[in-house]
Amino acid sequence: MRCWLLKTEPETFSFDDLLRAPGKSSGWDGVRNYQARNFLRDQMKKGDRVLIYHSSADPPAVVGEAEIAREGYPDPTQFDPRHDHYDPDSPRDAPRWFQVDVKAVRKLPKPVPLPLIRQTRALAKMALVQRGQRLSVQPVSPEEYEIVVALGAAK
Repeated sequence: MRCWLLKTEPETFSFDDLLRAPGKSSGWDGVRNYQARNFLRDQMKKGDRVLIYHSSADPPAVVGEAEIAREGYPDPTQFDPRHDHYDPDSPRDAPRWFQVDVKAVRKLPKPVPLPLIRQTRALAKMALVQRGQRLSVQPVSPEEYEIVVALGAAK
């Protein structure tokens, strides 16, 4: 079992939106970066644990836990010309973009803001805090995952 961090902009699709989705589950669509696509397509497995991170928030923060509910499959938005994520160069018989289904597990009792993550010595090697790291899909070590969850539970 692996652990991941998925970034989302809360005004586009928040963790609360995931909690309100049917079955607390949704396709994680719209990823348009090849490295992130490879994680979605090739490495994420059903049952993997996920931290949901609100980027473009003040402050950006990890806000909830989720799990992979369905492994990678073609992102249907790439074929829909009415959708923002439409890709006219992606052939149906060899799709370029993939998504997974994510199911909410729980909202953290308190968000874990990026400044706190940066200040936590045990998280110094976490991909999220590395210079130039902007991927919306990032691997997280099990130890990093547990530390972030513990920070979100602290009183």
